[in-house]
Order: sequence, then structure tokens, then C-alpha cells
Amino acid sequence: MRRARLLGRGLGSLLGLLVAAYILAPFLWVAASSIQPEKELFRVPPRWIPRVLTADNYRFVFTGQFPAGYEETGIARGRISEKARDALPALRNSTMVAVSVAVTNLVLGTMAAYTFSRLRFRGAGSLYTFVLASRLLPPMAVAIPYYLIVNRLGLLDRYAALVLIHSVFTLPFSVWFLTLYFRRVPPDMEEAALVDGCTRLQALLRVVAPMTAPALAATAAFSFMFSYNDFPFALFVTSTIRSQTIPVIVANTAINPDVSFGVVAVTVVLTMLPPVAFAMIFRNYITRGLIAVTTTR
Repeated sequence: MRRARLLGRGLGSLLGLLVAAYILAPFLWVAASSIQPEKELFRVPPRWIPRVLTADNYRFVFTGQFPAGYEETGIARGRISEKARDALPALRNSTMVAVSVAVTNLVLGTMAAYTFSRLRFRGAGSLYTFVLASRLLPPMAVAIPYYLIVNRLGLLDRYAALVLIHSVFTLPFSVWFLTLYFRRVPPDMEEAALVDGCTRLQALLRVVAPMTAPALAATAAFSFMFSYNDFPFALFVTSTIRSQTIPVIVANTAINPDVSFGVVAVTVVLTMLPPVAFAMIFRNYITRGLIAVTTTR
């Protein structure tokens, strides 16, 4: 019996390591490519463990200094995509838009979910169903109408256009997710706060919100990641680096057929940093929130 249990644990650990390797291998390959000279990336047979390391690709993105390796090998300057120099401002744009969408979801999603979970009013069931059904709508089905609306509002090539569109697609999930979590919270403490003179809003902010911090963190993470990773709408409604986000810049850099793969790898590595930092900081809250909601009946 004990031997079978140990064998099961060993197989489980091995399976976990295989899954982790499958997930992490592409990220590690990109990270390794970003610190190698161009000629090392095209070596045949390839070296899986880099032997020659360089910071030239990062130096070009941060300072515009031309990588020395290209001059040594005679590779034409055209292989360097100047679009990669926009990675840093695009990273700032992506972060600002994603944070704005996360805040919008926390404010509006929390108030809507609290209303659905605590108050009884005519049409609540139909309205809740409509909110859930809107989440099932394919985003591209409304791409042209949203473009026309944003154009009519004069918001093309502005942060506000992306924040509005991303919030439309993330709020239904946030409302559903938070409604389920709020229903798990016993109303006794909240009712005591109301008896003591708190308003509904004060009870929500001072009693319910602290008790539902994991769900709020998970909601912020979901909306942040959706906005940060969006490519189609960012491509539609932005046209200059004033509001272009990092997925658009990575795509514009990569579509150059002669682009340096090392520089593309740098833009991809920079793209991964904000989500990884966000996940590392709030991982405990996110895990607790998702587990609590998925076990709710």
C-alpha cells in the first residue's frame, strides 16, 4: 500500500515537471534568444545552452545604440527594426490602459455584483441573464460598430477608447464572478453595520470589500490580463505610439521579414514582465478567489 502511494506521488511529480517544462520552455527559449548575438541564433546545429551572451539587443531597445555584432558580421542595418524602439512607450501605454480597465471593473463590477447579490428588484433575473449572455458575444462581431462609435466620439488613438471597449468585454465576467462570491458572504455583519447607521455604500466599502479581497484581486487580474493582451481592438482604434499598446508594437516589429530575432525576443521579454510581476504580487489572493468561486454551488 505504501509502495503504491509513493509510486503515485512520484508519477504525479513527474507529470507536474513535464507540464511545467512544456509551459516554460517557450518563455525560456525567448529569454535566451534575447541575450545572444544574431549569428548565434542561426548556428547549425543550434546550441540549446547559450555560450556567447550579449546585452546589445537590450541596449538597442533602450538607447538606440546599434548592436556591434551586426557590424562584425556585415549584416545590413535593415535587419534592425526601428519599430522595436517603441517597445518602452508601448509598454507604458499597455500598463496604463490595463490598470484603468482593472480599476473600472473593480468599481463598477463591485457595485453591480453587490446589487445583484443583496437587493431584490423587478427585472433583476432578466438583467443578470443579459449581463451573462453579453459575455458570450464574439468580440469581433461588434468590432466595426465599436470603431464607428469611438470615431464618432472623437476617441480614436486615445487611451479612453481602449478602456471603454475593454471594460465592455470584461465587466460581464467581473459581475458574474463577484456576484457568486458576495453570495458566500454571510449578511449578518453587514446588517449589523446597517443597524449602526452605515449606508449601503459604507457597508459595502467597510465590511464586504475587506472580506472579499481575494475575489477582488482575481477580478482585477482577469480584467488586467484581458486588456493587456488585447490585440485586435488595439490595432483598430490606435494608429500612433501615443496610444499603441505592446501587442501592436511586437506584431509590427515581427512582421518585418528581415528583422533581428534577438530584438524581437527583447520586445517579447519586456511584454511578459508586467503580467508576471502582477501575478507574483497577488498570486495568493488570486488563487483563493478562484478556488472559492469554483467551489460555490
